[in-house]
Amino acid sequence: MAEPAWQEILRLRLTERNARESSFSPIIEQYRRLSQQTKFFKERNTQFLRAAQTVRGTNPSSSTVFVAGTGEENPVLSAYTSSLESQISSLRDEIASAYKSQTQNTQRLLAMTETLREKEELSRVGEESLRKAKDELAGLRRKVEQHGELMAEKDRTVQILHDEISTLQLELGQIEDRNQTLLKDNAKLLQRWLDAKQAEANKMNEANEFYENMRTRHQNVSNWRDETLGAATPSNGADSSSQTSESGNGDLNGDAKQTETKDGTLSQTEKGMDPTPNG
Repeated sequence: MAEPAWQEILRLRLTERNARESSFSPIIEQYRRLSQQTKFFKERNTQFLRAAQTVRGTNPSSSTVFVAGTGEENPVLSAYTSSLESQISSLRDEIASAYKSQTQNTQRLLAMTETLREKEELSRVGEESLRKAKDELAGLRRKVEQHGELMAEKDRTVQILHDEISTLQLELGQIEDRNQTLLKDNAKLLQRWLDAKQAEANKMNEANEFYENMRTRHQNVSNWRDETLGAATPSNGADSSSQTSESGNGDLNGDAKQTETKDGTLSQTEKGMDPTPNG
């Protein structure tokens, strides 16, 4: 989880401060050691002076040089020995602290080496990832260029298709107009054809009606003639028959001559032909 921004800023500032302050730590350490040595030398000189004054106080005529074979202990030598012992002790402490520092530095060096190795591994992984990312970026750029070319080609194709669609729409409009005109013409022709067929049907009905009327009249005339011939005498039957047939034919012909169709043309009975059901 990433740290907040203010904590990261504070950590960076503390790191900068520690680096800035630790840059003078070797100089400070040298001055500290120098002050310790100066203090040590001052104390040793003070001890030497005290030992010399002690020797001079007890025997003013004696010198401060130690003579071998005498049983007395030279205080200067004792002070010098004690100072050397204290110096040896301090040097041992310094050596111990140096060893301790060396151990700490060795551990830090190992830790830093391990950290450096991890950083190098991370750097290697990062470089590999960066290389792969660059390769992918190059491939994506090529794909983008190819897509751009494809889009340009598709735009040209779409423009051509739009032009063709506009042309086809114009042609379709013209075809629809022509179809509408043809539909209107077909409707008119159909209506005329229906009217003509209706007129023909009406004429056929009139002809059938006329045929039925003529047939009925002919049947009536035939019945009347038969009745007249049956009631007359044999002598008068021939005259009456001839007269009746003449009168009957005259009536029939008269009726036929007076009959006309609605369109003004004479029927087939006026021409001496027998009417048929088809007129």
